[in-house]
Amino acid sequence: MRKIFIFSVSVLLSTSMSAQNNEQTTSKKELVPTITMQAPPGSKGFGMPQTNKDGKSIHPALPPRVMMSASVLDEHQVTTTTLDKMSMSDPYIFADSKTKTYYLTGSGGVIYKSKDLKNWTGPYGAYDTRGTWMENTKFVAAAEIHEVNGKYYYAASFGSRELVDVVPRRYNIYRHQTMILEADTPDGPFKLKNPDPNYDYLPHNWDIIDGTIYVENGQPYMVFVHEWMQTFDGTMEYVKLSPDLSKSISEPKMLFRATESPLPLEMVGNGEMTYGLRIPGWVTDGPEMFRTKTGKLGMLWASWGKNRYLECVAYSESGTIDGPWIQADKPLIGNNSGHGMMFTSFDGKRLFIVHHAEGDGPRKPQIWEIDDSGDRLVLGKRIL
Repeated sequence: MRKIFIFSVSVLLSTSMSAQNNEQTTSKKELVPTITMQAPPGSKGFGMPQTNKDGKSIHPALPPRVMMSASVLDEHQVTTTTLDKMSMSDPYIFADSKTKTYYLTGSGGVIYKSKDLKNWTGPYGAYDTRGTWMENTKFVAAAEIHEVNGKYYYAASFGSRELVDVVPRRYNIYRHQTMILEADTPDGPFKLKNPDPNYDYLPHNWDIIDGTIYVENGQPYMVFVHEWMQTFDGTMEYVKLSPDLSKSISEPKMLFRATESPLPLEMVGNGEMTYGLRIPGWVTDGPEMFRTKTGKLGMLWASWGKNRYLECVAYSESGTIDGPWIQADKPLIGNNSGHGMMFTSFDGKRLFIVHHAEGDGPRKPQIWEIDDSGDRLVLGKRIL
């Protein structure tokens, strides 16, 4: 017995030391950025300048775009403007019934406020991330405001220049996570509730964007995009959240891939380049959950297809988040418009806000009527 015991302890010590050494090796291993494939001159695509085939601009030179900070710690020049004069990707409207105020946010993360959907006052800062890994973030993507159990939550995609993964000869993955911040009012300031200032809701080396909050039978979820630039075939997934939304309490679960819909086209084959790079694959963007008046559970989501950016719709066959998800064979809107969401106006109308771009020009928010009285959404007329 003694020999067996000594042998067992020896094996355990050896295994433990080996694991420890592996951990140290892993922690010391540094990721080396990969080379990327540059897009041909004159290409079109997201994040691309408007150019002709010779690589020359087809418009007069524009001044460099200034990234507006969404931090409450930075100054904001508040003015009143109209929706048609605004440029914004991924617009989201939260209609606060308590104050009869509409809150508009989106990529950039700042907040605008309106009483009539026509005139908007802003921009206002949204968050205070001092003391967290997000502290120096000035620009966030696809911000949203939700009310859950009397608290207000700001879901947005934050990033840093920490290299977390490398897809060889394709893309360098920097830290990118959808984070959920909390406040007592929709005006903010929204702050991280999790006590860990370095917290990630999802695996640290995943490229995560466009997370949204959804509650089903009292259980809150984050539905999110695992980026196509990392996965090739973009996925839509979810993770369960704690009751106070401060942390994830489950492993991620995949709901569907981009190629399960007939609408997305492979990016390079469709002539679409991204951030000046030639990156093949299929896109998932911008999930938003909804229920029709008949109780049908659906998801709005966006991709790139025949007429460039487009809004897809999927419906849950089971009526629950676990699906299976059946993809509509036609886009809700497909004229280089997408990343939309629905809300109810204070006079009871169901409305749909989406961004639209002419070519590779600025993205501008539009508001449409939408009919959700049946099992399938029907887009109405544009009102703003």
